[in-house]
Amino acid sequence: MEINKELIIRVAKNARINLTEEEIKEFIPQFKEILENFSKLKEVDTAGVKVSIQPIDIKNVIRKDEIKECVSNEDILKNTEHKKDKYFLGPKAL
Repeated sequence: MEINKELIIRVAKNARINLTEEEIKEFIPQFKEILENFSKLKEVDTAGVKVSIQPIDIKNVIRKDEIKECVSNEDILKNTEHKKDKYFLGPKAL
C-alpha cells in the first residue's frame, strides 16, 4: 500500500480530523513506519496457535432453576404506608 498525501487526507476525513499541510507531511513517514511494523507480523509462524479473541476463557455460569416459595404480597406491603390495592403507591409521573 502506498502511503501518500491523498491517503492521509482520506483517513483524516474519515476520522473527521482537520490536518494542516505540515501535519500531513509529518504523518506520511509515521504511517509508513507503522505499516512496516505491522507487515513484520506476517513473518511470525502462527501454525498450531489457538485463536484467542479473549485474554481469558469465558465461561457461561448458569445456576440450576429451582422453584422456591415466594413471599406474599401482604408480607411485602406490610412495611410501607404507600400502598393501594396490593401495589406500591409511587409518585405521579406527570
